[in-house]
Amino acid sequence: MSENENKFQEKAPSAIAKSSGNKEPNWEAAKERFESLSSNKVLRTPKSHLAVTIAVSSRCLFNMVKERKIYEELGLESYVKHQQEHEEEPLKEGPAFPFVKALEAVNLKLRELYPDSDEIFDVILMTNNHAQVGVRLINSINHYGLAIERFCMTGGKSPVGYLKAYVTNLYLSADSQNVREAIDAGIAAATMFTGQKDRHLSDHQLRVAFDGDAVLFSDESEKIVKAHGLDKFFEHELKYENNPLAKGPLKGFLEALGKLQKKLHAKDLRLKCPIRIYLVTARSAASSGARVLKTLRSWGLEVDEALFLAGAPKGPLLEKIRPHIFFDDQMFHIKGAQEMGTIAAHVPYGIGQKYNKSTPITEPPKKN
Repeated sequence: MSENENKFQEKAPSAIAKSSGNKEPNWEAAKERFESLSSNKVLRTPKSHLAVTIAVSSRCLFNMVKERKIYEELGLESYVKHQQEHEEEPLKEGPAFPFVKALEAVNLKLRELYPDSDEIFDVILMTNNHAQVGVRLINSINHYGLAIERFCMTGGKSPVGYLKAYVTNLYLSADSQNVREAIDAGIAAATMFTGQKDRHLSDHQLRVAFDGDAVLFSDESEKIVKAHGLDKFFEHELKYENNPLAKGPLKGFLEALGKLQKKLHAKDLRLKCPIRIYLVTARSAASSGARVLKTLRSWGLEVDEALFLAGAPKGPLLEKIRPHIFFDDQMFHIKGAQEMGTIAAHVPYGIGQKYNKSTPITEPPKKN
């Protein structure tokens, strides 16, 4: 036990016992004493109201396809028994694993530059697993040295109701129904899919790629395309070029990401920033790109690279970018990204969901 912890144990009871005259516990004093403790961990758990909170499901963080099959074919009791029998065996890495590692790399840089700030990423394991499975999850997290301290295990119940209590900025899950519930509750969320090829991703720079319409922006423009075709869409975008687009489900996450990026830019790290943000959109730059860029400007946000593909496939460009995660609302773009080895996340929002439905995560065959 550390010296600080000993001091806390000695002083906390007196702090709790003191009162303003009625001998009721002084919880505020105890809270201040607890929060004053220093931590030897570089990536100490930050205060939740200051951090950018990422809630990740166990099936995103780890590859649990085999375990999921046991659950579906043999039932809950067999599943729990299997997890307990293999709790000393670390789970394999899942699609969100590289993303989480990249978040921690950014945290290390932020802690180096701002040692007293809690404006960093905070990853929470948010799972509907039962508590009996917790030991294997904890052992796996410790095996990989991940800085994940907060767990929420709901025992078969949807964890979505807890997301706001954790002040969640982004929720990543393998369960498309949970993701849709989170989106409906106003929380940025996406269903994760594994790339079909192994790709080396940067271990020193977090790379996040966003689609535009129905992801960062609302689906108003896509509604016009579906109802009236591309020509009317181009006319509409030119007419309303100076009117910002309405916000989409992941605008808040881009804001949180941009806030941390600006802290790094303030330390003269713009050219070597450990966060890089990409806009990868099917829009044409000449006919509908200005409104997108002006919308970002009106929000006080920016991206490092804007790629306007004019309807061309996104997969080849994403293969060059190699993002840790790519967000899109259209499943055919998700599948195209997967085929080229990109870890993609489906955002079930907007009119496009009438034509494309996300499906639960599966382990695709690896391609050479």
